[in-house]
Amino acid sequence: MSDPLFLGFDLSTQQLKAALIDRKGHLVHESAVHFDRDLPQFGTTNGALHGDEPGEVYCPVIVWIEALDVLMSRLSTANVAFDRIVAVSGAAQQHGSVYWDGAAHSLLHSLDPSQALASQLVPEAFSTTKCPIWQDSSTTEECKIIENALGGDQAVADLSGSRAYERFTGAQILKLYRKHPRVYENTSRISLVSSFLASLFLCDIAPIEVSDASGMNLMDIEKHTWSDALLDVCGPNLRSKLGPDPVLGGTSFGAVGAYWVKRWNFHSSCIVAPFTGDNPSTVVSLSSAGDVILSLGTSTTLLIDIPPLHPGHSEAVVMPKRTTTSHLLAHPTSKGSSIAMLCYKNGALAREYVRDHHAQKDWDTFNKLVESTPPGNNGLMGFYFPLFEIIPQNVIGDYFFNNGQPVRAFDDTKVHPRAILESQLLSLKVRIEDIVPGSHGTKEEDVNDEPLKRLLLTGGGSANQVIRQMAADILDLDTYVAKSKEGGSVGGAILALYAWWKLQGAEGDLDDLKRELHMEDFQLVAKPNPETVQVYDGLDHLYRRCEKMVMQLNKHNAKDE
Repeated sequence: MSDPLFLGFDLSTQQLKAALIDRKGHLVHESAVHFDRDLPQFGTTNGALHGDEPGEVYCPVIVWIEALDVLMSRLSTANVAFDRIVAVSGAAQQHGSVYWDGAAHSLLHSLDPSQALASQLVPEAFSTTKCPIWQDSSTTEECKIIENALGGDQAVADLSGSRAYERFTGAQILKLYRKHPRVYENTSRISLVSSFLASLFLCDIAPIEVSDASGMNLMDIEKHTWSDALLDVCGPNLRSKLGPDPVLGGTSFGAVGAYWVKRWNFHSSCIVAPFTGDNPSTVVSLSSAGDVILSLGTSTTLLIDIPPLHPGHSEAVVMPKRTTTSHLLAHPTSKGSSIAMLCYKNGALAREYVRDHHAQKDWDTFNKLVESTPPGNNGLMGFYFPLFEIIPQNVIGDYFFNNGQPVRAFDDTKVHPRAILESQLLSLKVRIEDIVPGSHGTKEEDVNDEPLKRLLLTGGGSANQVIRQMAADILDLDTYVAKSKEGGSVGGAILALYAWWKLQGAEGDLDDLKRELHMEDFQLVAKPNPETVQVYDGLDHLYRRCEKMVMQLNKHNAKDE
């Protein structure tokens, strides 16, 4: 086809979005369906419902299928040329799960193109129509069972890439088996939200993609295969319910089902590529190997696109270290690469808290106060947690230190703005060094040995030049901001393009393809100051010691309450 198009989806918590790109990566069209606004009959709030037990959060599967029906109609109304689409892929919220029953296979194979999907699949194709999503926190007991069976949280992290988390699929499946054994028994296959969406286009149950699978606590992160040790804990016959071992993204499952050809005029040779998770898709959309993506929104999320690590100059691949405060995900398209992820709850919320209490509720005042204090804040460190934090776990409140000694308050309130920025960024710095030893900065003379190359900032805080410069200095990386806001759906479209590109006989990896595209659009906004970098390099030990004391003080305060 002389003018092919590539379709990507993003099934996030609150909406289903589609993006269409051409062969050069130009965005041709976007459409979206918002669950609360466009599908009010299902009663979701922010795309979810709350169950009867504490912490239970789910989305009815019909919401997602109905959203796809509506979105396809909108694409048709926009005169999208479906017959020019040669590949489909996408992304979805990580950790959500879908439970098919024994009738699913035949129902998917025999879809009637004269009818919408929802009317043909729900509820008959599912053993339960309630799909737990990433916000669910009702599986604390199951997480303890998993960790006790494997020998502790670090053992689970070493094997699967993360310690046992309530939202991860392994614990969700174990809960289903323990509390609803008949539903578990009637479940023939289990999908992630991503592979569920791929299944609808394939008209068959699709395998789970490797990067999304690494957010389940069920896959061996080094071998990229299901782990018998984890499967045995989470439910009987679980391997058959999960299907084949996870597959690499950027490959092809085969052509779209006949339903899509007859109902929507897709070309019969249009391929379906594996769908991934939303965070890996962001990496696909925004970064190249060696990039660090830092989202400075309400919360803080750090994603590290880690190329294969080599000890010295040998050829043996070394996996990044696993910790109990970070996630290690397989890269969606490169078997030797990986993605490290850090999630913090108190991001912009904590910065705004300090701004409002110590900088007259004004960002200009906040920035001037930061610039009026020296790097390192003369040994003063402040930790601010308005909400219970994820890293460090379950900490709340404010904590202050003078050269490593706890103090009740700072004598001079002008030091607070620098303190909040330094504590947030130093937390990232020490954890990056734990995950990727030797990751510090880019040096011209040994650039090939440096796994991390540049810092890409996104989110509201990325517009603040003071924050940009401090991030560059503390993380010792040239710092950029993206001029565009492409996300999961565009990442999905790129994965579709990559799968098609490989089928055309192209040689190279995803980064080779992206160099052909007209998508990378970044602006250099800050470079590390060598003298300031040296100051922050000397604070690692002090920061770690203060954070450890924060955790001890938090436990003491909790006991007093």
